[in-house]
Amino acid sequence: MDRKLKAFERLLDIMDQLREGCPWDKKQTFESLRTLTIEETYELADSILKGEKEEIKKELGDILLHIVFYAKIGSETKDFDIADVCDGISEKLIYRHPHIFSDTKVSSAKEVEENWEQLKLKEKNGNKTVLQGVPTSLPAMVKANRIQDKVRGVGFDWDEKEQVWDKVKEEMLELETEIKKGDQAKMEEEFGDMFFSLINAARLYGVNPENALERTNQKFTKRFNYLENKTLKQGISLKDMKLEEMDEIWEEAKQFDK
Repeated sequence: MDRKLKAFERLLDIMDQLREGCPWDKKQTFESLRTLTIEETYELADSILKGEKEEIKKELGDILLHIVFYAKIGSETKDFDIADVCDGISEKLIYRHPHIFSDTKVSSAKEVEENWEQLKLKEKNGNKTVLQGVPTSLPAMVKANRIQDKVRGVGFDWDEKEQVWDKVKEEMLELETEIKKGDQAKMEEEFGDMFFSLINAARLYGVNPENALERTNQKFTKRFNYLENKTLKQGISLKDMKLEEMDEIWEEAKQFDK
């Protein structure tokens, strides 16, 4: 514990020195750091998806720096400091885990999540509605998954997860109908409904849709790069190839995924 506390104290001291002496650090604000924090979060997400433990450690350090930076700015305006930040999250965790810090009994992780959402609604200055805490700036897929998690916490969910497939099929049929009609606005609406139902299905089966899609993005990129590099070595342009010829190399690229 002493080692951890000393390491954290060292980081706080370094932040103090940077804020006082570094021209770049001195001019930063909450607003100027915001986009950088988002970027660092995505870099951490990439490292987690790749399973690169050393990179995960480095990216966690970058995010921790941002937290300390925000707290330092908050202390300068006398709004809050790092102790307030730590105390705030500690109190929240204790309040939202009565099965650990009180006498509430739970039997599953799902029940913990349901209690969590109910407690958030009861908190002073907390969310007044179930979906109020979902950030509007989240990417659409992440937001859809979070919305579905939130409403599940208050019991708005399928009785049996298999029921979701009827909804997926229903949305697919509605999309096909609008495609035949050629109404662009309706097509977009039905595509959205279909995506939402598929994200719901992923959630019910314990799959993170954002991670799943990103893995497919990476897999496709790897295979396409193989296709492109091989044709370049042969002095052939992809534009001059038939689809059947590209498919043959594509199947070859798939072998490297196994």
